[in-house]
Amino acid sequence: MGLSVWGVFAGIRMYRADVKLPSDLVLALEVGATRTGAVGSLVDRLGMRYAPSVLRLMGPKQVARYRRRIDLAGNPGGLTIDRYAARRAVYGAIGAVGALAAFLQGSFLVGLLMLAFAAFWSEVGIWSAIRVRKDAIERTLPDFLDVLAVVVSAGLGFRQALDRVASKYEGPWADEIRITLRQMDLGVSRREAFEELRRRNDSEQVAMFVTALQQGEELGAPIVDTLVAIAKDMRRTDAQNARRKAARAVPKATLMITTFMVPATMLLLGAGMLLGSGTDFSSITGE
Repeated sequence: MGLSVWGVFAGIRMYRADVKLPSDLVLALEVGATRTGAVGSLVDRLGMRYAPSVLRLMGPKQVARYRRRIDLAGNPGGLTIDRYAARRAVYGAIGAVGALAAFLQGSFLVGLLMLAFAAFWSEVGIWSAIRVRKDAIERTLPDFLDVLAVVVSAGLGFRQALDRVASKYEGPWADEIRITLRQMDLGVSRREAFEELRRRNDSEQVAMFVTALQQGEELGAPIVDTLVAIAKDMRRTDAQNARRKAARAVPKATLMITTFMVPATMLLLGAGMLLGSGTDFSSITGE
């Protein structure tokens, strides 16, 4: 209990301490405060001054790996690598103090849970955001390509058609297209901009789209035919994936039924038959 109270007062002191932050961390804190909730903003402010130390302990390779994972997650809530390091410092401190207090009181299970909280709580949101964002992109992409093909066939250029269609969509895929268009506006070639699009998204369908687009450009194929073919291939791939998931679900369902439902049903039937037979249990129990 004493350690917990000390941790609360230490956190308040950390929050109120007037420490000059580096300019990049100040920017990350200000931008993040506009895109996260009150709890996230408080955690960021508590841990931001310790973010450089956490990043140094992580090392350049691990920092690069987590930066890519945050990009794949779409920077949920304005998350940056600096804000991730700040949250890791705060959650790590809370988990360590809670685990120490639990171990001193003999609650080893609670202590292990607090250690797991310290180690993995910062990752949970990123893992979930990566999966949700990937599913949203792959769900949107075929319809987006169909609409894009119609707009291009109406006479607009590919660049203008991308801009027009992206303005009518919302979500992660529309955001990715806007980023790509902004890169092209800044002088990046179309090939390089779409290569960056591929690198920002760990999705087979996005990679298929970029590859087919570049191959069609190299071979001089009509862009409308290329877009329609890509959309058809994606829908075919989705159907195959759905069949594979269904095939994998059948053995799992069968295992659950044979392990739990069949024995439970047999017990219920047996108990019902035994109770309905009028058997005198007093001779068995001796009462």
